[in-house]
Amino acid sequence: MERTGADVDAFLAGLTDARRDDMVALDELIRRHLGSRERELWEGVFWGGTEQQIIGYARIEQPRPKGPPVEWFLIGLALQQKHVSLYVNAAVAGAYLTKKYAGRLGKAKVGAAAVTITDLASVDLAELEAMIAEAFATLD
Repeated sequence: MERTGADVDAFLAGLTDARRDDMVALDELIRRHLGSRERELWEGVFWGGTEQQIIGYARIEQPRPKGPPVEWFLIGLALQQKHVSLYVNAAVAGAYLTKKYAGRLGKAKVGAAAVTITDLASVDLAELEAMIAEAFATLD
Protein backbone atom coordinates (compact mmCIF):
# COMPACT_ATOMS: atom_id res chain seq x y z
CA MET A 1 0.00 0.00 0.00
CA GLU A 2 1.12 3.54 -0.59
CA ARG A 3 -0.07 7.09 -0.21
CA THR A 4 -1.64 8.26 -3.46
CA GLY A 5 -2.14 11.99 -2.95
CA ALA A 6 -5.79 11.56 -3.94
CA ASP A 7 -8.30 13.99 -2.42
CA VAL A 8 -9.86 12.35 0.66
CA ASP A 9 -12.95 14.57 0.57
CA ALA A 10 -13.56 13.63 -3.08
CA PHE A 11 -13.09 9.95 -2.19
CA LEU A 12 -15.72 10.19 0.57
CA ALA A 13 -18.10 12.16 -1.64
CA GLY A 14 -17.81 9.51 -4.33
CA LEU A 15 -18.82 6.61 -2.09
CA THR A 16 -22.15 5.09 -3.08
CA ASP A 17 -22.33 2.33 -0.48
CA ALA A 18 -25.06 2.48 2.18
CA ARG A 19 -22.35 2.95 4.84
CA ARG A 20 -21.13 6.20 3.26
CA ASP A 21 -22.74 8.16 6.11
CA ASP A 22 -20.88 6.02 8.66
CA MET A 23 -17.60 6.68 6.86
CA VAL A 24 -18.25 10.44 6.84
CA ALA A 25 -19.28 10.43 10.52
CA LEU A 26 -16.18 8.47 11.54
CA ASP A 27 -13.95 10.72 9.43
CA GLU A 28 -15.37 13.77 11.23
CA LEU A 29 -14.89 12.13 14.63
CA ILE A 30 -11.26 11.26 13.88
CA ARG A 31 -10.52 14.71 12.44
CA ARG A 32 -11.56 16.34 15.74
CA HIS A 33 -8.32 14.96 17.16
CA LEU A 34 -6.09 15.07 14.08
CA GLY A 35 -4.78 18.61 14.50
CA SER A 36 -2.21 19.50 11.86
CA ARG A 37 -1.29 15.87 11.16
CA GLU A 38 -1.72 14.23 7.75
CA ARG A 39 -4.99 12.84 6.38
CA GLU A 40 -4.20 10.85 3.24
CA LEU A 41 -5.64 8.19 0.99
CA TRP A 42 -3.64 4.96 0.87
CA GLU A 43 -4.34 2.51 -1.93
CA GLY A 44 -3.06 -0.85 -3.01
CA VAL A 45 -2.85 -4.43 -1.87
CA PHE A 46 -3.40 -4.77 1.86
CA TRP A 47 -2.53 -7.70 4.18
CA GLY A 48 -4.27 -10.79 2.94
CA GLY A 49 -3.92 -9.74 -0.68
CA THR A 50 -7.05 -7.60 -1.09
CA GLU A 51 -7.12 -4.31 -2.97
CA GLN A 52 -7.97 -1.54 -0.49
CA GLN A 53 -8.52 2.19 -0.16
CA ILE A 54 -7.81 3.39 3.37
CA ILE A 55 -7.96 6.90 4.76
CA GLY A 56 -4.85 7.22 6.88
CA TYR A 57 -4.60 9.72 9.71
CA ALA A 58 -1.22 10.83 11.10
CA ARG A 59 1.83 9.34 9.41
CA ILE A 60 3.97 7.14 11.67
CA GLU A 61 6.84 4.69 11.46
CA GLN A 62 5.43 1.26 12.25
CA PRO A 63 7.99 -1.18 13.69
CA ARG A 64 8.07 -4.68 12.25
CA PRO A 65 9.28 -7.87 13.92
CA LYS A 66 11.70 -8.49 11.04
CA GLY A 67 13.20 -5.76 8.93
CA PRO A 68 13.15 -2.01 9.18
CA PRO A 69 10.08 -0.02 10.25
CA VAL A 70 7.63 1.02 7.53
CA GLU A 71 5.83 4.28 6.89
CA TRP A 72 2.19 3.85 7.90
CA PHE A 73 -0.73 5.62 9.57
CA LEU A 74 -1.72 5.85 13.22
CA ILE A 75 -5.42 5.40 12.42
CA GLY A 76 -6.93 4.04 9.24
CA LEU A 77 -10.54 4.02 8.03
CA ALA A 78 -11.74 1.69 5.26
CA LEU A 79 -15.03 0.67 3.72
CA GLN A 80 -15.28 -3.09 3.29
CA GLN A 81 -17.97 -5.16 1.57
CA LYS A 82 -20.15 -5.59 4.67
CA HIS A 83 -18.61 -3.33 7.30
CA VAL A 84 -16.30 -0.43 8.09
CA SER A 85 -12.82 -1.14 9.42
CA LEU A 86 -11.06 1.19 11.83
CA TYR A 87 -7.36 0.39 12.21
CA VAL A 88 -5.73 1.77 15.37
CA ASN A 89 -1.96 1.34 15.29
CA ALA A 90 -1.35 2.74 18.77
CA ALA A 91 -0.21 0.87 21.85
CA VAL A 92 0.09 1.71 25.51
CA ALA A 93 2.16 -0.42 27.88
CA GLY A 94 2.90 -2.84 25.05
CA ALA A 95 -0.74 -3.56 24.13
CA TYR A 96 -2.86 -2.21 21.29
CA LEU A 97 -5.48 0.30 22.43
CA THR A 98 -8.19 -1.73 20.73
CA LYS A 99 -7.74 -4.41 23.39
CA LYS A 100 -8.07 -1.86 26.19
CA TYR A 101 -11.35 -0.55 24.76
CA ALA A 102 -12.76 -3.85 23.43
CA GLY A 103 -15.45 -4.32 26.08
CA ARG A 104 -16.44 -0.66 26.03
CA LEU A 105 -17.15 -0.02 22.35
CA GLY A 106 -20.60 -1.57 22.13
CA LYS A 107 -21.45 -3.83 19.21
CA ALA A 108 -18.17 -4.02 17.32
CA LYS A 109 -15.74 -6.84 16.59
CA VAL A 110 -12.27 -6.07 17.94
CA GLY A 111 -9.07 -7.63 16.62
CA ALA A 112 -5.45 -6.95 17.50
CA ALA A 113 -5.40 -3.47 15.96
CA ALA A 114 -8.73 -3.31 14.16
CA VAL A 115 -12.33 -2.54 15.01
CA THR A 116 -14.98 -3.93 12.67
CA ILE A 117 -18.18 -1.90 12.62
CA THR A 118 -21.28 -3.21 10.86
CA ASP A 119 -23.71 -0.68 12.37
CA LEU A 120 -22.36 2.61 13.70
CA ALA A 121 -25.59 3.22 15.66
CA SER A 122 -24.75 0.23 17.90
CA VAL A 123 -21.26 1.52 18.77
CA ASP A 124 -20.57 3.59 21.87
CA LEU A 125 -19.27 6.72 20.12
CA ALA A 126 -18.03 8.33 23.34
CA GLU A 127 -15.77 5.33 24.04
CA LEU A 128 -14.70 5.15 20.40
CA GLU A 129 -13.74 8.81 20.50
CA ALA A 130 -11.88 8.30 23.79
CA MET A 131 -9.84 5.53 22.14
CA ILE A 132 -9.08 7.77 19.15
CA ALA A 133 -8.04 10.66 21.42
CA GLU A 134 -5.77 8.33 23.41
CA ALA A 135 -4.24 7.03 20.16
CA PHE A 136 -3.31 10.56 19.07
CA ALA A 137 -1.98 11.28 22.58
CA THR A 138 0.62 8.53 22.05
CA LEU A 139 2.24 10.79 19.45
CA ASP A 140 2.76 13.67 21.88
